[in-house]
Amino acid sequence: MENSGEMEKVVAVIMVGGPTKGTRFRPLSFNTPKPLFPLAGQPMVHHPISACKRIPNLAQIFLIGFYDEKEFALYVSSISNELRVPVRYLKEDKPHGSAGGLYHFRNLIMEDGPSHIFLLNCDVCCNFPLPDMLEAHKRYGGMGTMLVVKVSAESANQFGTLVSDPVTNELLHYTEKPETFVSDLINCGVYIFTPDIFSAIEDVSNDREDRVTANLRRLSSIDISTSTRTNIPTDFVRLDQDILSPLSGKKQLYTYETMDYWEQIKTPGISLKCSGLYLAQFRLTSPHLLASGDGTRSATVVGDVFVHPSAKVHPTAKIGPNVSISANVRVGPGVRLISCIILDDVELEDNAIVINSIVGWKSSLGRWSRVQADGDYNSKLGITILGESVVVEQEVVVVNSIVLPNKILNVSVQDEIIL
Repeated sequence: MENSGEMEKVVAVIMVGGPTKGTRFRPLSFNTPKPLFPLAGQPMVHHPISACKRIPNLAQIFLIGFYDEKEFALYVSSISNELRVPVRYLKEDKPHGSAGGLYHFRNLIMEDGPSHIFLLNCDVCCNFPLPDMLEAHKRYGGMGTMLVVKVSAESANQFGTLVSDPVTNELLHYTEKPETFVSDLINCGVYIFTPDIFSAIEDVSNDREDRVTANLRRLSSIDISTSTRTNIPTDFVRLDQDILSPLSGKKQLYTYETMDYWEQIKTPGISLKCSGLYLAQFRLTSPHLLASGDGTRSATVVGDVFVHPSAKVHPTAKIGPNVSISANVRVGPGVRLISCIILDDVELEDNAIVINSIVGWKSSLGRWSRVQADGDYNSKLGITILGESVVVEQEVVVVNSIVLPNKILNVSVQDEIIL
């Protein structure tokens, strides 16, 4: 038995979505696909990818989405080399739904004959306990296992909520965004399946096709226009409503609960929070990625901080906690940075201060300027966001505001969206 276990191959599929999605991520998603937006100095999609690297017998990783291939080509080739695992980007011709996209590329996904398929959503931030999940999944012996987490009763209805057997962990009931309280256990968007998932998706498609045909036969020509408008395309299959709900309570699906952090990265505010969570995780998993400094030859560093090797930081600057500084950033004398993401090619002049903010690519902050916010990650203006190439002139203060790209601010602003 031991030997057959050694030969089992596993593949991972990461859903990255496409440009029609992620509008809540503007203005940061105008020029960069959301999955490539850096959290803790690494593209968002990098965190699930590097977690996949810990899965035993991983054969390859697929990214599925409907962004242009060009946008991912460079990243995919560099990460494949770095991790020494083939990473491939597969472009959908149109949205097929979370399960339909998987099914659409089933022949490629199955080409190595994997015994298990991991499916992860890119916009999820957690510590991805994938090897433990795989062990649990094998013990359960079902078709699929999903990662779940407890959240507050008030927020549960914003997610897929579920009931699972407290003893066997079998998924008994699943509802997407219920109108009444079901449970405080929610779906984390991280799954593992056996190849049987493809038959389950096929059944949904076939069933829908049969219903459409039957409906068309039954309907008179007058009703056809109204009925076809509401029909979902037969090849559009949603994992939650079409697979998880109907298969609940049939000894097919199981749950694995994480006691660790979990967030869904819907907005720039949450992305700043997640950057901090990942930086804290680096302490345990990759301490070499974190900066250190005591203010003598290098800047003073407080807490978890990432500084790209190409960035130039003046020794009199003070940085942290929860700060991520991207490539070619120049940080001048006396600059103070707390809880912020500074993107590529930003210039921060003497004594500028940035707190609870994201500073966009190629932006510049003049001397004694301040860019700050309250730090309420959930509120729309709870963090300040400067889009690409924004100039904040000296001594200007920007508080709780969103500034679209290419603006020059020469007067202070508060609680505003600068279009």
